Amino acid sequence: MTTVAEREDQARSEDTGVFWRYWAASTVTRLGDQVTAVALPLVAVVTLHASAIEVGLITAASYVAWLVLGLPAGVLVQRMPLRGTQVTMDLIRAAAVASVPLAAAFDVLTLPQLVVVALVVGFASVLFDVGNMTFLPSIVPKEQLTARNSLMSGSVAATETAGPSLGGVLVQLVGGAASMLLDAVSYVASAALLSSLPSGERQRRSEDRPGMREQVREGWRFVTGHPVIRPCVADATAVNFVCGGLMALTPVFLVRTLDAPAAAVGALMATGGLGSVIGAALTPRVVSRYGSARALCGAAVVATAFLLLLPQAGSGWATLVFALGNAGFSGGVVVTAIVTRTHRMAHTPPELLSRVVATVRFVSWGAIPVGAVAAGAAAEAFGTRTALLLVAVAGVASPAILLASPIRRLRDLA
Repeated sequence: MTTVAEREDQARSEDTGVFWRYWAASTVTRLGDQVTAVALPLVAVVTLHASAIEVGLITAASYVAWLVLGLPAGVLVQRMPLRGTQVTMDLIRAAAVASVPLAAAFDVLTLPQLVVVALVVGFASVLFDVGNMTFLPSIVPKEQLTARNSLMSGSVAATETAGPSLGGVLVQLVGGAASMLLDAVSYVASAALLSSLPSGERQRRSEDRPGMREQVREGWRFVTGHPVIRPCVADATAVNFVCGGLMALTPVFLVRTLDAPAAAVGALMATGGLGSVIGAALTPRVVSRYGSARALCGAAVVATAFLLLLPQAGSGWATLVFALGNAGFSGGVVVTAIVTRTHRMAHTPPELLSRVVATVRFVSWGAIPVGAVAAGAAAEAFGTRTALLLVAVAGVASPAILLASPIRRLRDLA
């Protein structure tokens, strides 16, 4: 006789179409995002002649929403209709991104508008991402989570390979602002796909649940009290500080220090996606052979070693040093992301998952704007290459955190 949980897993296994629509929506959105990841800073640097600190502020604006809305986002997602929220956030992001080519067409585009667009997209992305992370375990059986998370990460990595290259070519052909139309279209396509998915689990009635503050506390206590999730969040925070710094410095470093054209900038940034594809493909095999805890610690060490190559890059053929470092760093990071995300999904009670995801993102993604502003300020004070070296050195904190935690004694994150 099968249990209720077994019947639910069987139902989820049979409805594979739901997962593939979910996957398609996520993938098409990420492709558009990666085009904008190249186009937006190039618009700032090349068209509006932004400084490193100004590019850092745009990057910070994209992620500061995690500091403002990150903690309550888990409660809000739990209370709102999941599918409807995701569709609405997609449409809001589409409108915000479409305003950039519109303003450029009328020659009224300014840096403050780019900051506002980054803020709007960032706030909408907070609610969307928490909902998206909460939705996956409801349509995938627990034993398939590692494989599905690897597939999702592999797809994201593929868009990180194709998207920046496509973005660089589009910027070269039609300009940075016009190329962002692709991102707006991708949000609309994602909204259409998501609207065909199930509405999500019914939320508890308001009289059956505690207040928002207590619900936020429950998620926070679970994360900070968990012996595995806590150091994983600390590691992710260190990595995201570095990623924020790289987002702010990379376009300025490639354009002004290495003198790379737009198409080459896209190709060099795309090497991160190539590394992520390789990392995502290898993760299930590495975890099976060495254990998830060992894979996590090893990947953190590898990522940091490659990160230290970035500031050594030069012009011409020496840009390949940047490509190698970017690919290796991204590959290591995606392994750590898959391992920790799978553990978190599998070991968090379903009623807490949205709040736990929000807490993790609040802490770890909140480091991105801090890293971006700090890196921009360092570039203004010491130069872009020196700032990039400081960011790379800061990356040593990631493996140090894991190796100083109880995780180093484990084979698996059980």
